[in-house]
Amino acid sequence: MSHRGSILALPSGIHAWPPRAPSDITPAALDPAVAEAAQIDLLLIGTGAQLVPIGPRLRQRLGEAGLRADVMSTGVAASTYNVLLAEDRRVAAALLAVD
Repeated sequence: MSHRGSILALPSGIHAWPPRAPSDITPAALDPAVAEAAQIDLLLIGTGAQLVPIGPRLRQRLGEAGLRADVMSTGVAASTYNVLLAEDRRVAAALLAVD
């Protein structure tokens, strides 16, 4: 599979994701993950080439949905996602594209 741009890797499948920069990762941008929260134990958030912490409002929204989130660079998040998926873990990923 090949894709250009940011993606959401959810239990329902791989989806194109509009955010292009860390500042675009809003609570609304993660609504698709929140909708599938019952099937996700961990949401990995890849913020591009560099780690950019998410704000308290976003972390609160995810917590209210029962989602634990780990934030890291996209490359690390993609690698971690693949390892956890291979271990049959209930993981999802929101990955910003790296130019």
